[in-house]
Amino acid sequence: FAAGGGSGNDTPTCANGKVYDKTTKKCVSKSSLNDQESIFEAGRALAYAGEFDAAIELLSRAPDKRDERVLNMLGYSHRKLGMIDEGIAYYKHSIAIAPQYALVREYYGEALLQKGDLAGAHNQLQAIRSICEGENCESYQMLLAAIESHGGSKAPPRRVW
Repeated sequence: FAAGGGSGNDTPTCANGKVYDKTTKKCVSKSSLNDQESIFEAGRALAYAGEFDAAIELLSRAPDKRDERVLNMLGYSHRKLGMIDEGIAYYKHSIAIAPQYALVREYYGEALLQKGDLAGAHNQLQAIRSICEGENCESYQMLLAAIESHGGSKAPPRRVW
């Protein structure tokens, strides 16, 4: 298997539809994963590999339905499949559970950009800035780049009264 990629993900990827089980440190069938951490890690690896349907199927089996990381990756996978509103619903659920989780706010901001909500994306950028106590965290930099490439400026537009 090869090293996985994306957002600090170091979970190996497996061939033939198998996923990496962190507990056994082996490639196994998706159906054999039962613990929260293995399901999350394998689901995240599938999502970052672009296998969004498989990621959703696996992450939906997670025992803890309130795991903000699982909810975030479900949101990410749905959004990448073009189901932006479904993705946003997962992001909002994750934020309700863990408001200080910067990565979900980055992905939520990207979803808002896809919907044309530049002000909403800026709100998430400012929330990340507060969480990270500045602008030097990866989630802040990634959302800022997405906003700038979308045509937005670094600072949200000021209201003229």
